Amino acid sequence: MTDPFSSEGAKAPPKPFTVTEGRREVRSFVLRQGRFTPAQQRAFDDAWPRFGLDYTGTPRDLDAVFGRQALRILEIGFGNGEALRHSARMDLARDHIGIEVHAPGVGRVLNGLAEDGSDHVRVYHHDAVEVLRNEIADGALDEIRIYFPDPWHKKRHNKRRLVQPAFAALLVTKLRLGGRLHLATDWQDYAEQMWDVLDATAGLRNRVGPRGHVPRPPWRPQTHFESRGLKLGHGVWDLLYDRDP
Repeated sequence: MTDPFSSEGAKAPPKPFTVTEGRREVRSFVLRQGRFTPAQQRAFDDAWPRFGLDYTGTPRDLDAVFGRQALRILEIGFGNGEALRHSARMDLARDHIGIEVHAPGVGRVLNGLAEDGSDHVRVYHHDAVEVLRNEIADGALDEIRIYFPDPWHKKRHNKRRLVQPAFAALLVTKLRLGGRLHLATDWQDYAEQMWDVLDATAGLRNRVGPRGHVPRPPWRPQTHFESRGLKLGHGVWDLLYDRDP
């Protein structure tokens, strides 16, 4: 059997990231800022200059940012940062970039990165689509990860889901040939939508065949969102796609 795993104080809230639907821009989430703990506020004050990337809207020299040439992983919507920190600790050879719109989560991960001393990690507090379009060069990423995006489980809200054809096509342009796209969800109908979109996206190949999924891989820890889903009786689907010509 083929091994599927081989191969300044509180910042202003970012603009909501959007998914293109025809000529309209549809918001893929509702911004819930939440409350800062004192530790999270200190993290923004003290750790943002070290780990934070301010959105400029212009192409970014990632070799200059990290001070080296390396393969790079992008995690979109890192939440509380559990997976981002876990990956950074176990994979020192690659650089890690995280994007999250909810400020308390960013503050929490900044605090954790300072504790870990993870100088090969940087984070954005901004709209992921804008970062991808304007700051990340084509072919710059070895891997893109999207874990437990908002399922927008009501039928009338499905159009707000992040994984849509236009977004998938954008992801393809940012992956190097041979790179990997890894998604996880605990909503079966969202997994089915992911298959519908990604299996039909030029340049992506499901590693285990059309509509296939794999066991949770070692680089993804069981997250808070996953644990919550399992308690509700949900399954979990990990989808791996390779960037093909």
